Amino acid sequence: MKIQPVKGTRDFYPQDMAVRNWIIDGWKRVSIRNGFEEYDGPIFEYLKMFQIKSGDEIAEQLFSLTDRGGRELALRPEMTPTLARMVNQRINSLPRPIKWFSVPRLFRAERPQKGRLREFFQWNIDIIGVDSILADAEIIFTTIDYLREVKLKERDVRVKISSRKLLSSSLRNIGIPENQLDSLYTLLDKYHKIPSDTFEKMLVEQVPDSGMAKRIVDFMAAPTFVDLTEIVGTNPEVEEAIQELCRLKELLEQMDVWRYCDFDSSIVRGLAYYTGIVFEIHEFAQELRAIGGGGRYDNLLQDFGGPTIPATGMGMGDCVLGILLEEKGLIKPELQELDYFVAFVDEAYKEAAVKLTMKLRSVGWRAGFSYKSAKLSKQLKEASDQKAKKCIIIGDEFKENKLAVKDMATGRQELVELDRFLVSAKAEP
Repeated sequence: MKIQPVKGTRDFYPQDMAVRNWIIDGWKRVSIRNGFEEYDGPIFEYLKMFQIKSGDEIAEQLFSLTDRGGRELALRPEMTPTLARMVNQRINSLPRPIKWFSVPRLFRAERPQKGRLREFFQWNIDIIGVDSILADAEIIFTTIDYLREVKLKERDVRVKISSRKLLSSSLRNIGIPENQLDSLYTLLDKYHKIPSDTFEKMLVEQVPDSGMAKRIVDFMAAPTFVDLTEIVGTNPEVEEAIQELCRLKELLEQMDVWRYCDFDSSIVRGLAYYTGIVFEIHEFAQELRAIGGGGRYDNLLQDFGGPTIPATGMGMGDCVLGILLEEKGLIKPELQELDYFVAFVDEAYKEAAVKLTMKLRSVGWRAGFSYKSAKLSKQLKEASDQKAKKCIIIGDEFKENKLAVKDMATGRQELVELDRFLVSAKAEP
């Protein structure tokens, strides 16, 4: 019986692994240069941890299990609850601000579709302990820093920015009761993901008052702050949220990345723990799902039994990003090529070839050899198949302490002294 991979998962053959490493290495490089430190946590946690403050939608997307001790566990569907737990455990000893990043493998039990799988890798960056909008701006800057690194232009991607504080205060102004907000966030997050008539039908089910429902739809479509206040009215919290958005824009302009950004009042972020600035990254044509997103979550650590500490962060998955980069022809993984392939003209020199290969590897070169005692022509083809830059040929000249070194790109071949070659090989890596 031929066994297939589980639906919604991926096999990473070497060429696929090269792409995965290229993406992840870029995430790590950008994180480190922006002052973030790497962390990680367990691949599964207690189920209740994800049910505390992640909202109904994420709770329904868990791979859960009961272990032999009867404990209810779940494979992690996101990283922020783990981050909150870890920070709370050492809250009094961690220097602030806490600037951490991670690249976990995550799992969601949902229907696989384009850009959305049941397992994926996600880049997470978080700043904890800073209540200034400058931290939100730095999170967005770091996100755009990576997008620029992989050569995505402002005509390719847009960072759409809004405010959960603005949304919640506006909904209260419209007349939505407090206990209905979380379920309404989940629906509003689908605004661009489902047909408009379907969205409005679902909205009426939650908000039967047609006047209130219309004001919510108008809010979601408002292009500017001024339009928002005309639709929902104003109060101190609305004014504060608008001032925060204005300050964020000012900072991002100073950082020279606002050209990647737009204000979009329809950005909600479905998870319940967001409290302030929120944003999503979309490809320009919006034919794909969001590439990533994030925002401020000032209450999350408190919800996990810790103190009230401000926090803001971002998550970006590899699935949609990979599709976009491939469509744009921007994926350029490092070639998995050998520096040297050591060939031998006959069986008598095979041992010498193996020993030289190991010497080259010991000083840091990527080196290979043929397991078979094949003809030299076949070994040269093997060297070419393994993308070797140079091929060392051990033959009769080896008795005179000499090697033939062939440049695989030009075909040029020269005879060199073995000792001189070994000295240069040790010095170069």
